[in-house]
Amino acid sequence: MRLIFALCALLLSSSVHAGAPVSSIDAFIDHELPASGAPGVEYAIVDQGDIRGGARGRTRSDGGRAITPDTPLLIGSLSKSFTALAIMQLAQSGTVDLDAGVGTYLDAFRGRASGSITLRQLLSHTSGYSTVQGNSRHGDNALRQSGLAEFIAGVSQWHPAYPPGTRWEYSNLNYHILGAVIERASGQDYASFVQRNILDPLGMADSFVSDGRKPRSTVFGNRPWFGSKRPYEMGRTDRVAAPAGGIFASANDLARYLAMMLNGKDDILSAANKAEMLRPAGKASPFYGLGWFIDADAGTAFHSGLVPGTETLATLWPARGKGAVVLVNANGGIGFGDNLQLRNGITARALGLDYAGEGARLWPKLTYMLVVLLPAVLLLILVWAWLARTRLRAKSGVAGTFSLWFPLFAMIGLTAVLTILVPRMFGGSLATLLLYQPDFAMAMVATAVLGPLWAIFRLCLAYGGRSAAPRGSS
Repeated sequence: MRLIFALCALLLSSSVHAGAPVSSIDAFIDHELPASGAPGVEYAIVDQGDIRGGARGRTRSDGGRAITPDTPLLIGSLSKSFTALAIMQLAQSGTVDLDAGVGTYLDAFRGRASGSITLRQLLSHTSGYSTVQGNSRHGDNALRQSGLAEFIAGVSQWHPAYPPGTRWEYSNLNYHILGAVIERASGQDYASFVQRNILDPLGMADSFVSDGRKPRSTVFGNRPWFGSKRPYEMGRTDRVAAPAGGIFASANDLARYLAMMLNGKDDILSAANKAEMLRPAGKASPFYGLGWFIDADAGTAFHSGLVPGTETLATLWPARGKGAVVLVNANGGIGFGDNLQLRNGITARALGLDYAGEGARLWPKLTYMLVVLLPAVLLLILVWAWLARTRLRAKSGVAGTFSLWFPLFAMIGLTAVLTILVPRMFGGSLATLLLYQPDFAMAMVATAVLGPLWAIFRLCLAYGGRSAAPRGSS
């Protein structure tokens, strides 16, 4: 949950340069993990097919068990690369055509303008669906009881925000739809298809797919909470979210997955199709392939993941036969307790790259402090309004009336900004922010409530006192 879900990963390509030794990873983690506030981190490195994993910390901010490279965590949007791989497997077998419209496979889209959106456009985020559309159902618990087919029946009536094929915009909705295509084309539910055709053949024994049930092992994440982290337990998994962000995997298992993508062999997918996934998908998608972000200058492909409680980053360097994956069992805070430097620093060292760090990140910190302190400020000026009620009642004339009423309209505008505009800047709704950044979002909600309340309280003090005065003197 950032302005674009992979923004954190994109920063990596602009801040690393060749040189750093792999042996510095553990020392870096020992220094950076406490600074991030995350309870634990696990990582794995692929180098010419060889895999090495490591971990530090624990599963929960209040204790839990030791985290290891075999601890499964929800990997978020990195799951999209698995969905893309599944579609490529179906295309390789001739079951689907990447350039056919989605209406060819899903009856709900048939006869609609959106039915002409191709599978390739969905894979490359050039379908025209927006980030906000893709995040619009976050926090909808009813979805966890339904399946992809029911969800798609509803979203098939939505109109893309932009003409298909004309621009790139990251949207979870693209991969929800692709998950439904996999189910219809294969005759299997999404979880079963991925398990049988990807996880099992690769020996990913600690990994599994969200299937609507409680995870078979106790998997915890942690979320920011006013300078600390609090455990987050999701309960039932979400079948609808699975193709876009619902796969659980360990660092070692993901290393096996990256090794397959790097081996240049025909196995669960042909080498040619693997290479196609790791190339820009077209003119409208110069930095995204089929399920992977692409840095053509650096020769790397990568994808981040962000879900409530965990953050992930996987990177491929095909020319060197190297890859790295980092799983952090906490969401980074805004400015404070950020995981970005932890994930990028481990990745850089794993690939043998220099890393200069993320700097002071002053603006996110100032933004966080401003939002978190606003409710306290509003409470103080509400008390001040009571203490200054005599002066409020004395206001008169045009200037006085303006000074009494303007704060109400200003606070209504501020409420709209905090509950509508700011969440959209993060690519979702207020419910989305409450899931990923509960402390920040709750401070926004408190401000949105207290601001108009303060303004109304002032008006009541001003006009209520005036009407009471004649009665008291008679």
